Amino acid sequence: MERISINEVVNALKGCVDPEIGLDIVDLGLIQGINIDENNNIKVKLTMTSPMCPVTSVILADAQLRIEHLNGAGNVDIDLVWDPAWSPEMISEEARMGMNI
Repeated sequence: MERISINEVVNALKGCVDPEIGLDIVDLGLIQGINIDENNNIKVKLTMTSPMCPVTSVILADAQLRIEHLNGAGNVDIDLVWDPAWSPEMISEEARMGMNI
């Protein structure tokens, strides 16, 4: 079995867009960590821009499906975390330039 790479998971998550902001969750800085074990079980630590985010369930479901569709993916676990708290400084440099921040 070929191992799934962190880069493959990141690329899959780049397709997951926050519908309120219009940026993908990777460029928004919502990904707090990715762990892939020897059986291609994937655990992603993910945060939201706010604990009150009204689209949390949509983003979590989309991220889950995108990772599950990776060829060879085992169990996928999305862990919603709040520490460290998200801040605008977590937005990628590329996205900042596109937003004129």
